[in-house]
Amino acid sequence: MEDDAPVIYGLEFQARALTAQTAETDAIRFLVGTQSLKFENQIHIIDFDDENNIINKTVLLHQAGEIWHIGGSPADKSILTTCYNKTSDCKVAACAAVWRMPAEWESGSHESPDDSSNNPQTLELLCHLDNTAHGNMACVLWEPMGDGKRLISLADNHVLLWDLQESSAEAVISSSATLEGKGQLKFTSGKWSPHHNCTQLATANDTAIRGWDLRTMSQIYCIENAHGQLVRDLDFNPNKQYYLASCGDDCKVKFWDVRNIGEPVKTLEEHSHWVWSVRYNHSHDQLVLTGSSDSRVILSNMVSISSEPFGHLVDEDDLSDTEDNNQEEKSKEPLQDSIIATYEEHEDSVYAVEWSSADPWLFASLSYDGRLVINRVPRALKYRILL
Repeated sequence: MEDDAPVIYGLEFQARALTAQTAETDAIRFLVGTQSLKFENQIHIIDFDDENNIINKTVLLHQAGEIWHIGGSPADKSILTTCYNKTSDCKVAACAAVWRMPAEWESGSHESPDDSSNNPQTLELLCHLDNTAHGNMACVLWEPMGDGKRLISLADNHVLLWDLQESSAEAVISSSATLEGKGQLKFTSGKWSPHHNCTQLATANDTAIRGWDLRTMSQIYCIENAHGQLVRDLDFNPNKQYYLASCGDDCKVKFWDVRNIGEPVKTLEEHSHWVWSVRYNHSHDQLVLTGSSDSRVILSNMVSISSEPFGHLVDEDDLSDTEDNNQEEKSKEPLQDSIIATYEEHEDSVYAVEWSSADPWLFASLSYDGRLVINRVPRALKYRILL
């Protein structure tokens, strides 16, 4: 069996919301939320069995509406958030809520997959992130590495910081900020920085990227025309605290050092349509994934702006003589930035790409037609990075 072969799973419904289950570091698990107008929407829990190269799925009902965004608690693998559309009186509102998976789903999950789809269990609503005063929710972000008690939601032009109370049954807004300016300002996405003790946030609205200090709820930087068109997604480099990636409708992926926002540090122009999603690898920050409406997923090796621009530093005692000589030659030439692989298993817009929380060499991508593809970093590159 080919180790690098993709594994494909098809949902019956359209979907655009995908997340890795961050609190689960043993099993390779992704959560997908569906978008169906006719049927009850679902959360698909996708477990990937690495040894046998097969996918096990569990379906939970999400009775609140079409899911536009999904996020897993960093501290409790049974808790997640969704942003969803709710229709009432012919008006559509984008809402958000915190949910718990039923306790039983794991125990009976893989006995016979057919049963779970016939009478799926329902997610338990813990609390609404009630934002009626603030407009439509774009996304909900969990505090990275947090205890699962702090959340940020972006609603129209508001940043809302929430504290989840005891057992997550109630959420209280502890502070907020508003984006001021002309016209109908709306956030499209955001990312909570894992650096600076989690006191910073980056947001995207229209073509601008802004940084916020969450202690004072004030703006700390603004990249006015970061992209030629709408900015779709952001991600922080997990190992370099000032580095941020962005992507957008100008088909570009840009890398920024937010201390010097005049110019991007690097720009990638490999996609031929809107770029919806960009993700740094959690362990090896030179590996960057992007997904686009050109139906492709691209894996790039951005070594020059990574935390290991000269490759992995190897302890000399571990090398034999012949390896030693090779190593010396290798260390003289830094690895070049390059496109590692382009994945073409999708036939529709790829709205989301995510790295596994449990296996740094494995990632999932989701296209609008409900196709989820699990891929691996090519083995040759993996060993080159490790050795």
